[in-house]
Amino acid sequence: MKEKLKPLLKVLIRIGQVSLMMLFITSCWTAAYYFSYWLYNKIDWTPHHYVAQLLNLLFGFFLMGTVIQIIGRLFFHKKQKEVSDSMKNALRRIAQGDFKVRLDFGRTDPRYEELQTEINIMADGLEKLEELRQEFISDVSHEIQTPLTSISGFARALQNESIDSDTRSKYLRIIESESSRLSKLSENLLRLASLDSEKHPFEPKRYRLDRQLGTLILSCEPQWVSKSIDLAADLTDVYVEADEDLMSQVWINLISNSIKFTPEGGQIDIKLSQTADHVEFRIKDTGIGIAEDQQEQIFQRFYKADKARNRKAGGNGLGLSLVKKIVEMHHGTVRVESELGHGTEFIVSLPVTLPHL
Repeated sequence: MKEKLKPLLKVLIRIGQVSLMMLFITSCWTAAYYFSYWLYNKIDWTPHHYVAQLLNLLFGFFLMGTVIQIIGRLFFHKKQKEVSDSMKNALRRIAQGDFKVRLDFGRTDPRYEELQTEINIMADGLEKLEELRQEFISDVSHEIQTPLTSISGFARALQNESIDSDTRSKYLRIIESESSRLSKLSENLLRLASLDSEKHPFEPKRYRLDRQLGTLILSCEPQWVSKSIDLAADLTDVYVEADEDLMSQVWINLISNSIKFTPEGGQIDIKLSQTADHVEFRIKDTGIGIAEDQQEQIFQRFYKADKARNRKAGGNGLGLSLVKKIVEMHHGTVRVESELGHGTEFIVSLPVTLPHL
């Protein structure tokens, strides 16, 4: 019933608006007519009929403009002041760190609506940035606290002179491992901060990517041999224009991750190929895989698809963040294809030649 009445309501509102407008115009012209009549009598002048009509028309327009201006000053100036004060207050609160502020002026001047939208977008972006900052601080604190707790606990245990030499050696190895983990975390954090600042040295040059990969794969040989992993590499002769030192971080992280999460006796396949303008690197393992709902998140800082497994392996959730950052600096892409229980494959695509802006 309400839906049927809506068109009728709109028509009635429109009729009301037109009627008010006609009443306003009629009132202004009537006032102009009687004012003109009074003025002619006052100055004892009887103008020609045409001149009288023309003067009435001009008086009418003048009166309409004056009334509209007075109404505008009385009502709209107050609204503009409220809008201006609201904006100043919102910006002041944002400057003080309150990013939850939102403006809602309702229907107003389109210019203010645009400013309102931009301020709300800015506040929303800053709020999300603040949430990420708080989460980052929490993650860093957790990653630092865990190894520090281990180091502190085992250092206290070593003060017990009654423990045997084998246990003492075991505790010392744990302290060394946790110290190494802290050092790696610090190194990765500094590297990410440097890359984020866009002041990190970026020195692309043309070099043989297949040779770089071959060298890095051989350097990781003790890791895969100790786990009896069968590693096969198919590397096409490929030249790329890239920062060799930065790209080595990408390949080391991806190869080390595959070795780390591939079980004893597993398989790792590495393939390097080239199209007309892109180079594609693929590394596939027979590990436990990554759930589909986690595949987009694994490139986030400190994210761990399997926290217990990563902790045992000594990871800190920063490696893939570095990979993504460096690849994107080279105008490339990195993605993952995986199925839980059926292994994981990382695919990196790089332009053969960097675009020069």
